Amino acid sequence: MSLSGFTAARASLRFPVLFRARLFLRAASSQHTVDAAFPTVQDSGPVPRRISFDDGEVFRLKSFWEIARGLLIFRLCSFPTLVNNCQKCMSFGRRILGRRLFEMVVRASVYRQFVAGESLLEIQECMDKLRALGIRPMLAVPIEEDIGAENSGEVWYTKNLETMLRCVELSAIGGSRSMMQLKITALMNADLCKKLTLCLENPSLAGELSIEKIVSVMDGEIASFPCLTVEESQHFHNSLRRLAQVAKYGKNQKVRILVDAEYTYLNPALTLVTMAMMTLCNQSEPWIWNTYQCYLKDSFNLLTNDLGLAQRLGICFGVKLVRGAYMDKERKLAKERSYPDPINPDWEATSCSYQRSLDTLLELVAIHGDRYNLIVASHNEESVKHALRRMEELGIHREAGTVCFGQLLGMCDQVSLTLGQAGYAIYKSIPYGSVNEVIPYLVRRAQENQSVLCGIRKERDLLQKELKRRLCRQA
Repeated sequence: MSLSGFTAARASLRFPVLFRARLFLRAASSQHTVDAAFPTVQDSGPVPRRISFDDGEVFRLKSFWEIARGLLIFRLCSFPTLVNNCQKCMSFGRRILGRRLFEMVVRASVYRQFVAGESLLEIQECMDKLRALGIRPMLAVPIEEDIGAENSGEVWYTKNLETMLRCVELSAIGGSRSMMQLKITALMNADLCKKLTLCLENPSLAGELSIEKIVSVMDGEIASFPCLTVEESQHFHNSLRRLAQVAKYGKNQKVRILVDAEYTYLNPALTLVTMAMMTLCNQSEPWIWNTYQCYLKDSFNLLTNDLGLAQRLGICFGVKLVRGAYMDKERKLAKERSYPDPINPDWEATSCSYQRSLDTLLELVAIHGDRYNLIVASHNEESVKHALRRMEELGIHREAGTVCFGQLLGMCDQVSLTLGQAGYAIYKSIPYGSVNEVIPYLVRRAQENQSVLCGIRKERDLLQKELKRRLCRQA
């Protein structure tokens, strides 16, 4: 199937999408209709019985040290100046304490809060502990690349491939419906992704990049890409085969691979290869999933266009629905380069966008849960509550796993633990690796997710309440 229509829609998005899920639902049920898109977030009724994120009762499952550590770290994260300068603080601490003592301090605090560990035993213990709490692990290798990055070329990407394949193996022991996260730029040069994005946005060049051609390369064939140099074409071939190897191995090991979105100047290329991976593996079940960032103004259009493409390709479709993490950098780039800001103007607009996409996907899952799957990857309690209400109204069973929830390890535990104890499919995104490998990744995530960090006051208050309860009991 040619990408011409797909490319034109994703590149310009000058027209409104009028159908939400109706196009797909009509094929399944002529009696099922979808409400028109709404301008503001609406309360759809009470949350299912026994689900409350307010009492902090679930924190009784945590140890005293886990509560104390969480309180300390969340308190530090509440200072934007400290978060913005945490890399400098880390460098200063390393100079003052020395490498070994510094790593001991970091490992006992920030690292243990947000990272599974480094050794196989540490990772396995973290996964087992989460499963005992009703939470499923979703491993994430903290490797990514931005444009202009320097590395050792194909050797670096080949090493990353081995790491990703190992992540598949680790994820496979995580129980039923195992998942892992994948960043395309760990296996393909970010500068090439940017060039591919520019090609996709050029009608005269977009025709060179078809789904069929990409899939054929993933299957081992040689293809011509005139829009690329010889060196770029060779790297593109190698990268597609690396991605295909991970995708096929994940399917073989029964591990769902959730491909992360990144920056807007990379995302069209990332979606192109992700849709090709879906075409390769998602014939009967959604093994490869794509991520949609609802803080982008065009996120709903991008989602519905890709839903339409998946239907035309006859493939299953998995979605990781997020708000987004690159807001500050995206706005800064838009201002520097004098193009329209791609980010929604405020939090309310992003919430409306998220709920609109969420409702569309839940309606699809309710009818075609075998072909459409969704993870509600959000720390926002209102979004989670809305999803719970709609699941109950649409008859989507919590145990089925066709709709699941996800949060970062070490954060939003009042939601994760509550959902896990209530029997919902809830995942924790778990980075793993050495202190030196993971800390730079955590620094970037902290700086990109300052809005989330500023919103952890409720969790901090609940932890403090539980700490006081324990101290009073011992007095």
